[in-house]
Amino acid sequence: MKAIIGKLSVNIKGFGFVSPENGGSDIFIAAENLRGAMNGDKVKVKVVDNWRGRREGHVIDILEHANKIFVGTLNKIGKKIFVTPDDKRIDQKIIIPKFSGKFAANTKVVVKIIAWNPLRGEIIEVLGKENAPGVEIRGILRSHGVEENFPPDVQAEASRIEIEPDKNEISRRIDRRNLKIVTIDGEDAKDLDDGVFAEEINGEFFLGVYIADVSHYVKPRTFLDKEAFNRGTSIYPVDRVVPMLPKELSNGICSLNAGVDRLAMACEMKINSAGKVVDYSIFPTVIHVFRRLTYTQVNKFLDGDKNLADCAENLNALKKIHGLRKKIREERGAIDFNLPEMKIILNEAGKPLEITKRIQSVAESIIEECMLLANETVAEHTIKNKIPSLYRVHEIPTQEKVLTLNQLLAHFNLHITKANEPQNFQKILSKVKNLPAEKIITSYALRTMQQARYSPENLGHFGLAAKFYTHFTSPIRRYPDLIVHRALKGVAIKNLEEISRQSSEMERRAIEIERETLDLKAVEFMQRFVGQNFDGVIESVTNFGFFVELDNGVDGLVRAADLKNDFYAFVEREFALIGTRTGKSYHIGDNVRVKLVAANIKLRQLSFELISDVANRDLIAKI
Repeated sequence: MKAIIGKLSVNIKGFGFVSPENGGSDIFIAAENLRGAMNGDKVKVKVVDNWRGRREGHVIDILEHANKIFVGTLNKIGKKIFVTPDDKRIDQKIIIPKFSGKFAANTKVVVKIIAWNPLRGEIIEVLGKENAPGVEIRGILRSHGVEENFPPDVQAEASRIEIEPDKNEISRRIDRRNLKIVTIDGEDAKDLDDGVFAEEINGEFFLGVYIADVSHYVKPRTFLDKEAFNRGTSIYPVDRVVPMLPKELSNGICSLNAGVDRLAMACEMKINSAGKVVDYSIFPTVIHVFRRLTYTQVNKFLDGDKNLADCAENLNALKKIHGLRKKIREERGAIDFNLPEMKIILNEAGKPLEITKRIQSVAESIIEECMLLANETVAEHTIKNKIPSLYRVHEIPTQEKVLTLNQLLAHFNLHITKANEPQNFQKILSKVKNLPAEKIITSYALRTMQQARYSPENLGHFGLAAKFYTHFTSPIRRYPDLIVHRALKGVAIKNLEEISRQSSEMERRAIEIERETLDLKAVEFMQRFVGQNFDGVIESVTNFGFFVELDNGVDGLVRAADLKNDFYAFVEREFALIGTRTGKSYHIGDNVRVKLVAANIKLRQLSFELISDVANRDLIAKI
């Protein structure tokens, strides 16, 4: 028997796994062996090899509790008041020994833990009645430690920021107010980070990317800076924005609003006829945005609309640069996953009205190419000039994940040979483009990728097939971009490792929050369809069932235990459930018809019942 220290991840079914901090395979922990340890805790476990050779263990010590704040629902039995945590991975109720105020059942509250065995806490915030508008999403934010309001000292500092750029500062900068710079964003965007200007000159191009100079206003060691570091990024739940910086900056002096002077950092590039950057300059500037454009407007212009005649030269040059740069990225092997995103339309009360699939438009792709090029140029500049900075890195996929992907690809007579070269992934995606298997293979290829992160070391970006890459273009909403701006200005930054770690963790937190709120509203939307039938595709298979994705992007579980006429075993290599008696199978990619039997908002899960293997769209409910 040996003791190992690691992080505990608890499954909703009650058991867990410990990931050893010194590496190695995960250790299975049965529910009865958790000894009060909860999801995310740092624990010490004793490990044994069971009869199947699998490592199992039991918790012998909780070294560090991951969470001291929980969100849950207030309830009462007799005179005892307790809170049932929203997180279903926590099967303990939190006793409230000192309760002040009027009790109201099914009230959502935030609890701070004051004792661990048994769990006891104090209520620090009342969010409101369960299922009231906005309460569930505030609960998700609080459960991740996110406060929407800024602390008083941060807000006070923001209120003292100038509302117009200082004239003395303007006089010290290279002036680009003569350029017809435009911003191109969504209709509802308020924090405008980036402006662009392009022109074609004798078959070559000038491209200027102008980024809000947040670093001029947010100085190191200020309250604003500490809060931005702690938040790491703006968060975009389905119904709101939780900004990294107060609105005085994010929507005000730092936002590149049209018709006013703004301080910016410029990355101006000379691009040859083949699309390569042959010269560049990076410097502080002052700009005056000529027009605030939307993706919709630009897409209409590109389709022949004449309403943006005063921006035509700029937009036409941008379109040509986009084509050249996209071709270069394709040739070097950049991976284009091109998966549509699910978008949920809400009414003013936060109720979901519609689920649509959001596909990137040409206008969005144009801006993306400009930002990618600026990020690469700035990253290469810092490397060549030995400027200590932050980088956005994406490492080579692990052999284990590539093996799993190749097992799936084998069913389609495909195989990735050299997994350390991104172009080999792109070749596979190109082969399945517009085929029925495209969505499944693309999704699994994406899961094979490592998670991008921030690092003080330039390790390249595998997915983009880029030797140099950083984040320079969004300092209003990302802390690393702010740090890169400081580095470009020669500000000494000593804690790049800590900033990288914190920024990566906060990014992951933001992604998790956004996913949870999207799942919440998707399940809420689907409640109205309980009892109806739908077409779907099996997107993943597990030992307890398979998940079916519907046409609108939502997914739900068909439990193996509910499949009739046989006992179905999970065959991992086949990505399938296979009947032990009949041999009947359910594979990833199979088309099925299912009935929606439950939409559980608390668990944010849909449950399906299998109707048949062959979909008949004449009987399918319209979403």
